[in-house]
Amino acid sequence: MLPIDVNNIFSSDPGLFNQTALDLFAYQYAGNAVYRRWCDLIVPAQHPRNAQGVPLIEHYTGIPAMPIGLFKTETVQTGSYEPALFFESSGTTGTEQSKHYLKDEAVYQRSFITAFEQVYGPVSNWCIIGLLPAYLERPHSSLVYMVEHLMKASNHAHSGFYLYDHEALSQTLNVNEAAGQKTLLIGVTFALLDFAAQFPVPLQHTTILETGGMKGRRKELTRAEVHETLMDAFHVPTIHGEYGMTELLSQAYATGNGMYKCPPWMRVLVTEEEDPLTVKTIGRGTLQVIDLANIHSCSFIATEDVGAVYEDGSFEVFGRMDHSALRGCSLMVI
Repeated sequence: MLPIDVNNIFSSDPGLFNQTALDLFAYQYAGNAVYRRWCDLIVPAQHPRNAQGVPLIEHYTGIPAMPIGLFKTETVQTGSYEPALFFESSGTTGTEQSKHYLKDEAVYQRSFITAFEQVYGPVSNWCIIGLLPAYLERPHSSLVYMVEHLMKASNHAHSGFYLYDHEALSQTLNVNEAAGQKTLLIGVTFALLDFAAQFPVPLQHTTILETGGMKGRRKELTRAEVHETLMDAFHVPTIHGEYGMTELLSQAYATGNGMYKCPPWMRVLVTEEEDPLTVKTIGRGTLQVIDLANIHSCSFIATEDVGAVYEDGSFEVFGRMDHSALRGCSLMVI
């Protein structure tokens, strides 16, 4: 039985975050064998524990973070359940793929709808257009699942995916622009660049949201170079970004300059690359993510992303650790 009120997980009350994180830690330590084995490797045996053997931790910054790579080699589940569905990372040829098993689709849907609307307002006000060819060509993409459900929630006649039909996409954007319709064009980086090269046009009512992902299809560019190219092609003041991955059920959004902000049930911490056990709330280093929406997997993830976290909780991503495996969603050089 889940010992946590799901409403507390998605609460906007910052005062609830610490206790909810600690409750989830106890739940996942007890019910997730993979996570427990990792914790027992790094938490000293003499560390104070409760009657059930769970390490006693007072603040979420002290909760051990599980290496994200274990999603590739282990079944990361809290409790015993038959998954409702699973998501799989895109990977690249010859690399292992992460798998994230979901017990309850409703949790993921609540997470991405709520996070979206906190940034962009009611999804019903938008036309949602997806330019995600690489993701649509494989099954079990969490990004495709999210965008598809945002499209359904928008209930707009022009919402939909465009694979490689850039001409049809251009026509749809022109119709929406003429009607003054708020439009979100969410696309993988290489596809947005291809579209910009073929159909540059001034956009006043369209927000461009890039998800990363060059996948070796183009010369590697920095994020600033990508955004400058897109802003010039579409005459928009900024390019938005989304920070998400197969292993997380929540997303952070950047509405400009690559500065991501988390929803209330998500936190990003930073560790020193040379000392991954030293955790800080601000600074530069390797990023750790606490995602309370990962109720039935693991909420405490040590990523392979290098970045910086600032005093207001916002963060930047600079790139991957040198020794980490490249993942298909983030092969763009930052």
